Order: sequence, then structure tokens, then C-alpha cells
Amino acid sequence: MSKYKSPAMRRYLKRLAVLMAAYLLLLIVAVRTFRSGADIGLLAWPLAIAPALPIIGVFWAVMRLLVEEPDEFIRMLFVRQALIATGFCLTVMTVWEFLQNFDLVPSGTGGFGAAFFWFMGLGVGALYNKLTTGTSADCA
Repeated sequence: MSKYKSPAMRRYLKRLAVLMAAYLLLLIVAVRTFRSGADIGLLAWPLAIAPALPIIGVFWAVMRLLVEEPDEFIRMLFVRQALIATGFCLTVMTVWEFLQNFDLVPSGTGGFGAAFFWFMGLGVGALYNKLTTGTSADCA
């Protein structure tokens, strides 16, 4: 199945490449600016939010792939993978928040927020698809 590349998958991969390049660029700019100690005033808010925008774009790209993929079996694998990712992310973040509420772990996640765990969940979903259907469809 690794040879399967529908037009929808090719568009998804292009979107992903552009969004990840934008993420890296915006993250580098934001980190360097904040670490420089420069007083940027109200620009601090949009600058801090800027690296999150391509990550939000990745969520859109994954969901767009679900809409555009013509093969029903492949689409089902993507949907199942996204559902597993969502459940995994919600589970991890819920447990973490309860641990924080009872002061068993420090507040914050050290940069490993919901998006990170959702992307990890995509990997868990791909593994589950591979084990249960024999293919992961090499998706998201």
C-alpha cells in the first residue's frame, strides 16, 4: 500500500510540506526574538501565536484529506487513525491535568501540549491500522 498516492494524498503532502516549513521559520523567528530580550510590546502576542498557525493548518490539511480522498477503504483508515489520535490526545491531556490539579506534576507541559500528543496519536492510530488491517495506508 505504500505505493498508493492519490491526487488527494499528493495535495496533502504538499500542504504538509509548506505548513511545516512555515512552522519552522515562524518558530525560529519567534524564539530568536523572544530570547534577544528586545522590547517588542504588543507585537509579542501575534509573534507568540504565529508558530501555532501552521500547526492549526496541519489539522486542517488532515481533515481536508479525509474529505478529498476518493478511496473509501483508505478514507476509513484515515478516519480511524484521526479518531484514535483524538482519543489518545484527550486521554493523555486529561490525566496530565488531574496530576497537575493534585500537584503531582509541575504546571504546564514543557512544550508538549495537545497538538504534540495528537500527532503522537496519529502514529498510534497508524500502528493500530497496520496490526488490524495489515496496512496503515501511509497516511498523516
